[in-house]
Amino acid sequence: MKIQHEQWSLEHLRAHLQAAVDLEFWTIPFYMSAMYSIKDRSSAAYQMIRTVLNQEMLHLQCAANIANAYGLSPSLGAPKYEGKTIPHLDFDLDNPAAIKPYKPYTAEIGVLDLEHINGMCLVEIPDYAAGKASTSFHSGVKEYGSIGAFYAALREGAQRLKGDIKGGVRQVDLFAAFYRNTPNMVITESGASGFHQVALLIDLITDQGEGQAKEDPSIPAAFQNTADDTQPADDHFAKFNQIKDLGGRDGGRLPETYGVKPSCEYSAQDKDVQAVLLEQFTNLRQLLEALFRGDNPDDFFPVMASVGGAIHNCWKHGVTPRYSGTPQR
Repeated sequence: MKIQHEQWSLEHLRAHLQAAVDLEFWTIPFYMSAMYSIKDRSSAAYQMIRTVLNQEMLHLQCAANIANAYGLSPSLGAPKYEGKTIPHLDFDLDNPAAIKPYKPYTAEIGVLDLEHINGMCLVEIPDYAAGKASTSFHSGVKEYGSIGAFYAALREGAQRLKGDIKGGVRQVDLFAAFYRNTPNMVITESGASGFHQVALLIDLITDQGEGQAKEDPSIPAAFQNTADDTQPADDHFAKFNQIKDLGGRDGGRLPETYGVKPSCEYSAQDKDVQAVLLEQFTNLRQLLEALFRGDNPDDFFPVMASVGGAIHNCWKHGVTPRYSGTPQR
């Protein structure tokens, strides 16, 4: 059931903003797991996923900054990876012809293979139904066929409630050194002036991610990584499609990944490495929540690096990484 634009409320907008944080955060372990499953870190697939992953961290920051500007301190619950469920998106609502090339797919944690690449492509697929239908608010945040449609609606709600924007509230900027051509990544103004900054961050997310359904999908120069991306103009959807081309659509081969054991064969040591990752990731979640509520945790970057190392260690042992639940030792 669709709700008319004039029925946008601050409560509805905040629900969408929390959903944006949920979705951006969900992508990070999903992409990290696929990346660290690749044995050759110099491979093109590894490097492309690395650049996308770094931008997903930026997108999480942007979503949290917008949320805080509207008075919502976002939470970071443990993401779940089950079946084909990707938070707040329903691909059955999307253009069937557009999603057909990306089936079958999975939303479960696993090594880089065709089903995981398809899932990554679907997360970033452009909004091919751009227009009034895309910007309509829905009664639930799960009623969007693509992340592009989701952000189009969020932008509409943000514009209609721009009077509620408060600048300078718990804003975080960790990535300015990588984006020398990008205007301020924080919201410093209130009201209508603040909305221009909100809109900029939404544009950054969508232009870097699915590139939107436009004639030239290249990332605008203002949003391109100026530090460590060899393909700074390619959006996430384009990069994941390049990886897909490596692995079957053009008869090629994906990079070699680590083998995986069934959980029934896990040794005590295997369970330990899985538990270490879960503990470190839980610590990272707590540090990110603290960061976005205005604290300044000193050990954020070391913990982020330790999570990457723990994911890699899981794959080396043939163990599938876990990000929720109770450690089993």
